[in-house]
Amino acid sequence: MTDRDRVVVSLDALQRDDWQQGEFFGGSDVSFGAMIGLSQLGLSYNIVQPGKSGCPFHNHHVEDEAFIILSGSGDYRFGDRRMKVKAGDVLGAPAGGPETAHQLINTGDAPLVYVALSTMAKTEICEYPDSGKFMAKTRVGAEMVKRFSFVGREDSAVDYWSGEPGA
Repeated sequence: MTDRDRVVVSLDALQRDDWQQGEFFGGSDVSFGAMIGLSQLGLSYNIVQPGKSGCPFHNHHVEDEAFIILSGSGDYRFGDRRMKVKAGDVLGAPAGGPETAHQLINTGDAPLVYVALSTMAKTEICEYPDSGKFMAKTRVGAEMVKRFSFVGREDSAVDYWSGEPGA
């Protein structure tokens, strides 16, 4: 392996995963930050077909995200706003509450292609305002391997002492 192989990738050469979830969600994407030696900055290459979104409307409590639109066009839901975006636009999604919730939707007639960047927090809480869910997750080690992940709703909460021996 050469030094170049450790710090340079070609987006066109990356092996993307194709996926579909229901009628509205789907894409072709790959995470590649670790491939170029990054442990605290996440990078992914994403292609979303017309009429689809690559993720639910969500906000991060800890991580910041940004999106660089390489080609195509769509709508960027951000908080209570909806904005048209196109190739050359750079979108911010800072950490916060539902006011920073975000989602890219391909409303164009060609694939929406973008690079997503994110800080890589060891612990993160995400909220999903459309569905009332939340996600708690942790990562460990230099490779930021997922250690714990839970998706639920507040109404499924249990008492702090529930199930504890002798409680």
